[in-house]
Amino acid sequence: MVSLTFYGGVNEIGGNKVLLEDSGVRVFLDLGQSFGFGEDFFTSWLSPRSVNGLGDFFEFGLLPKLKGLYAEGQLRFTDVSYMKPRFDGVFLSHAHFDHVDHIRFLDPKIPVHLGVGTKLFLEAMEKTSGFCNYREHPYRLFRTGGKVKVGSVVVEPVHVDHSIPAAYGFLIHTSEGTVVYTGDVRAHGPRRDMTEEFIEKARECEPVAMICEGTRMVEKERRKNYSEDEVGRLSDGVVSSTGKIVFVTRYSRDMDRFRTFYNVARNNGRRIVVSPKTAHLLSRLVDDEHLDLPDPLKDEDVLVYYKRKRSGEFCEKDYYVWEREFMDKMVTHEFVHKNQGNLVMDLNFYQFAELIDINPDSGSHFIHSMSEPFSEEDIEDKVMHNWLNHFQMQFHQHHASGHMNKQQLTDLINHIKPKKIFPIHTENQQLFKKIRNNIQTIMYGKEYVIR
Repeated sequence: MVSLTFYGGVNEIGGNKVLLEDSGVRVFLDLGQSFGFGEDFFTSWLSPRSVNGLGDFFEFGLLPKLKGLYAEGQLRFTDVSYMKPRFDGVFLSHAHFDHVDHIRFLDPKIPVHLGVGTKLFLEAMEKTSGFCNYREHPYRLFRTGGKVKVGSVVVEPVHVDHSIPAAYGFLIHTSEGTVVYTGDVRAHGPRRDMTEEFIEKARECEPVAMICEGTRMVEKERRKNYSEDEVGRLSDGVVSSTGKIVFVTRYSRDMDRFRTFYNVARNNGRRIVVSPKTAHLLSRLVDDEHLDLPDPLKDEDVLVYYKRKRSGEFCEKDYYVWEREFMDKMVTHEFVHKNQGNLVMDLNFYQFAELIDINPDSGSHFIHSMSEPFSEEDIEDKVMHNWLNHFQMQFHQHHASGHMNKQQLTDLINHIKPKKIFPIHTENQQLFKKIRNNIQTIMYGKEYVIR
């Protein structure tokens, strides 16, 4: 008997945790944390206590009490007794936190299967973030073309295009037929060919079920639906029409977007300025021959911005060891101020205080290359615009989503033709029923048998 049980991604964006069981084999598809995780009980500095392990999470029903899943130390202050692993593995589709974050609670004996590039991302995040610790696991690496056998189940990872490299969908071959898991997927990025390959392979399997993401399954799309190419053209138009500095902001792991801005800068005779954290990530990802990214230590068009820390004098000892690696490429606020017309600067919201030191010329530009705010009450959006208005900067919204829109999802479903569809990673399960009549809306913790 094959069954699916959903412990995350149910009527929410992110947090996918799908338990697939087949003839005694038990594997999880992703183990992430949703964007709204725990928001009814925790906020800002009121957060779950790390010293209490999983106790605070269990108190409010934020994580399932599954024996044989969690590390022994995480259960110390809970009413769940430790049991040796009763699960055979976790398969991670990509490195976004809403798909991987909760492996930090996992029993260290349970194998974690993930793409080669995904492992590089996890290592970089652990190195550069004081809050990120995924802990030790027996990692098993895969690439497209390989297959992973777990008991009687065979998992076939196939690359897809998403807003982070090394993203995969899975074809899970079970005793009842193939179950398709889309992970997060788009059809309008620079590698849409990978998504097309996944879709064709999924269709050929004549799947008995498909677990389908639906981030953008909405009645009416409020946001502009640009492709990555369009983001590049629009951004090039901004940079080519000004002699002033252009600041850009993007999701930190969206390397397609980084490549877009890097190319825009080079095409206009400018260099791109990045943070040490981005430089470190690039230095790790160049190890993957499948990713076309510049080496920050060797590429003359990449500069690394160092902000003042500790002594305020840009001394080597002011910075973490991993930051010091790029000090030969160092630029400071003084350099950026004097060379504004020759630079594109990658600047995220939490670095905005650097604008005070940089003091950009009036009429400089800011390209916001992230999702638009969900509501007019978005606090960070208001604060961002206050800063931009203060420095008299021109605002541009240029973003390509990492997810398929409603029509693209409709085309995907109609082309693959699965016998049953389980919507996940969506707030609008019911809208799937307008596409086909074989939709199984899901409930948290309920087991669904596949026949």
